[in-house]
Amino acid sequence: MQDFDQLGRVEAVRALFEGSGFDPFTAGSFSPAAGSQIIQASRLLLEGIDFSLVYFPLKHLGYKAVALATGELYAGLAEPRSLHVILGLSAKLGMEQVRELWSGVVAAAKEFGYGSVGLDLQPSQNGLSVAVSAAGECTLSPAPAPASKDLLCISGALGAAFLGLRVLERGRGRFEDGNQDRQELERYRMLVGSYLKPELPVGLPAALKESGVSPSAALFVDRGLADALLRLRRSTGLGAKVYADHIPFEGGSFELGKTLDLDPVSAAMNGGDDCRILLAVPIAQYEKFRADFQTFDIIGHLAQSDVGAVLVSPDGLEHPVSAPGWPKDNV
Repeated sequence: MQDFDQLGRVEAVRALFEGSGFDPFTAGSFSPAAGSQIIQASRLLLEGIDFSLVYFPLKHLGYKAVALATGELYAGLAEPRSLHVILGLSAKLGMEQVRELWSGVVAAAKEFGYGSVGLDLQPSQNGLSVAVSAAGECTLSPAPAPASKDLLCISGALGAAFLGLRVLERGRGRFEDGNQDRQELERYRMLVGSYLKPELPVGLPAALKESGVSPSAALFVDRGLADALLRLRRSTGLGAKVYADHIPFEGGSFELGKTLDLDPVSAAMNGGDDCRILLAVPIAQYEKFRADFQTFDIIGHLAQSDVGAVLVSPDGLEHPVSAPGWPKDNV
């Protein structure tokens, strides 16, 4: 197969787009419909910091990069419209590897409903980088004001991605030697998959609009639930209570946690990379939401501002939430 030096950047882009269903040279801009606004999101993933190519399949990496940016759009209740990707490529990556990475981007773009996709290729001296910029369209409709007792609902299991990463890191040496423990990977397949190829509730903004459910708040949870609760507290001016025994966990979480001497609840609160959507839903809309969005779990509720952000343990004790990057008073 021809490589970049032979193809040149423009022809390489053209070759990568062949059969994708997208036009590489069509501008990705769009005009929002009347009564709508544009929401934008971006992500940058760096080799050695955000991922390791020792165990991260390139196709999954491309998919995950798009999913992370799309999650931010979903948190803005915006339907995806256009996507642009910049790949910083080191000399060790050839056309075959880049094609594999790009196939994951295209798969995600199709799954999430992007109308246009753009790509730029740049040289990198510090390993692979994947920069994603996404734009979506959000209908301008009044949302209910956040209120105490609004239900906090999460789109899937928490802590799984962090635990899956621990499995991969534990076997890193075997990956480098080509002697992966297939039995362990299969045993914790769902946890590993949560890290490598996270799932979003596809079509969520359109589904909420169609059902008539209007969340009072929406957040993307990718840096742990604790971080999301603190952001929720800051944006609403209210407190938030989450109940530890209501947090959904992937199968195998507690078995692996015992093996690693790691509490799955701690992984859920501060682990990160879960790629979930947290919605605050008014109680008046509970029955409708429960009927139409059965994959969501109710894990808590908003509270009076003096409550703060707390995790309620099964014994009823309230533990103030903290997260990396936040001041100790969490204001």
